[in-house]
Amino acid sequence: MSRALEILEHVFGYAAFRGAQGEVVDHVAAGGDALVLMPTGGGKSLCFQIPALMRSGTAIVISPLIALMQDQVAALQEVGVAAECLNSSLTPEEAASVEHRWMSGALDLLYVAPERLLNPRTLAQLEHTHAAHGIALFAIDEAHCVSQWGHDFRPEYLQLSVLSERFPGVPRIALTATADAQTREEIATRLNLTDARRFVASFDRPNIRYRMVEKDGPRKQLLDFVNEHPGEAGIVYCLSRRKVEETAAWLTGQGIPALPYHAGLGQDVRAENQLRFLREDGVVMVATIAFGMGIDKPDVRFVAHLDLPRSIESYYQETGRAGRDGLPAEAWMAWGAADVVQQRRMIDESEGSDAFRRLAGNRLDTLVGLVEATGCRRQHLLSYFGERAEPCGNCDNCIEPPKTLDVTDAARKALSCVYRTDQRYGAAYLVDVLRGERTDKVHERGHASLSTFGIGADLDDKLWRSVFRQLVARGLLAVDHDRFGALMLTESARPLLKGEAAFEIRQPVKKGKRLKAGRGRIVPTGAEAELYERLRAWRADTARERNVPAYVIFHDATLLEIASRKPDSLEALGAVSGIGDRKLEAYGPDLLSLLTA
Repeated sequence: MSRALEILEHVFGYAAFRGAQGEVVDHVAAGGDALVLMPTGGGKSLCFQIPALMRSGTAIVISPLIALMQDQVAALQEVGVAAECLNSSLTPEEAASVEHRWMSGALDLLYVAPERLLNPRTLAQLEHTHAAHGIALFAIDEAHCVSQWGHDFRPEYLQLSVLSERFPGVPRIALTATADAQTREEIATRLNLTDARRFVASFDRPNIRYRMVEKDGPRKQLLDFVNEHPGEAGIVYCLSRRKVEETAAWLTGQGIPALPYHAGLGQDVRAENQLRFLREDGVVMVATIAFGMGIDKPDVRFVAHLDLPRSIESYYQETGRAGRDGLPAEAWMAWGAADVVQQRRMIDESEGSDAFRRLAGNRLDTLVGLVEATGCRRQHLLSYFGERAEPCGNCDNCIEPPKTLDVTDAARKALSCVYRTDQRYGAAYLVDVLRGERTDKVHERGHASLSTFGIGADLDDKLWRSVFRQLVARGLLAVDHDRFGALMLTESARPLLKGEAAFEIRQPVKKGKRLKAGRGRIVPTGAEAELYERLRAWRADTARERNVPAYVIFHDATLLEIASRKPDSLEALGAVSGIGDRKLEAYGPDLLSLLTA
């Protein structure tokens, strides 16, 4: 570990590993395979970059996006690491130069797209360089792309199991920020990593404040929210391409520098808009889910949803693009009942299998349970990934607890109905039984004779669905995905069934009610603020000169620490987090001049 810590400090400028980083580095550097789940901003890249520098040969990093490769390569080159990428953005001459450096053993890391890697020519080059110089490791980034259930699915990822067959002695590390238990198993199986050691970090992002509001003039609500973050970068997600373009145009008309991004735009337009978002301060990107995977921009201060995402996994992944630098950020969503109806219709009309539609419906129900939750949002979010947490104090429900409706009697009836129908049916059917609906299926199964048939006729279908969603969200009912989404009682349901506990759900918020504003801006005040802005201006100029995004030079967190500590020597400057030897040499004198000006 002494060598790993030396690289961490002198190359990357950090004094200590965070969380499981050190364990992962030690394991992979020793030649072990690993499956790593860390939240966005948790430092996944160091888990393969440091072992790459510790092992002989070139590390091969498989990444699905050109922008991600370019950013990571630029950041590595800034700290003195020999890194390059091979992708379609290079000219034939540039690609030939990169290949020559790689084949001669001059590179520490080479980033490639999965399509490029699987090309017979590239595989032959890999075998040649492995024999001549060695392959340090294979890193499979954004490994959730292997999941056929996810919206980021890339068919090429399914073929990456070839690496274990053709290069059995080379360690492989698969990394992702988002994967529930089912997706983890899918990654391990499809990439032949079933025997790999698994590292699952906490999914908690304590710097993100979660806020959810019922739609009441959503454009105005969005504008009010964005105006709480003047001059700050953010992402606004919409479900349709048309809504993306209309929202971006409307925000621009309100004086917000907003750009659209969706798959229907020309490739040149998408690339230009993404480049502006990455390199300019304060740009708001309005996008479909086509945007975001692999975006390394650390200073995104907010992510807003104008439509309901498809699942908690999608929501977590998308909101995780805010606050990668660890500084305060917000995740805001406006939602309405119509969103749920629209999502259900999209699921019903999808071309997927029955199993796919069932799973998508169950995941949507779980997300709606989060939206309707009366308790801590973070607790609900983390419980989806199998993690327990105390109330966070940094979500809307913790800051301003919602008014609730006591539905204890209805919840007991729901649980009783699950039991008396032998725990074999989903919520939609159970609601029919409770409401006394004499459907063909109820008649065929003889459930009209049950004691629970019709005992909930006084409540409407919408309220019953909410009750069932919250029973699932709070763990009193479990969903059996292998039995068509059947609901099953858990041990947690016992106190409620025995009359020892109460059950409440959220009351609808009255129209026009405004939630308390989120956490304030992160900039300092007074003389410190003036110095911080001078540092930002210097960084912007330096980034333009070097033709890289500003955050590749230094993160906001590093500039804030400099403004706060005001180091007066190169030694003191080198103690600031994020300043390694190469950056200290390159930028130290300029920074000290600026600090003493």
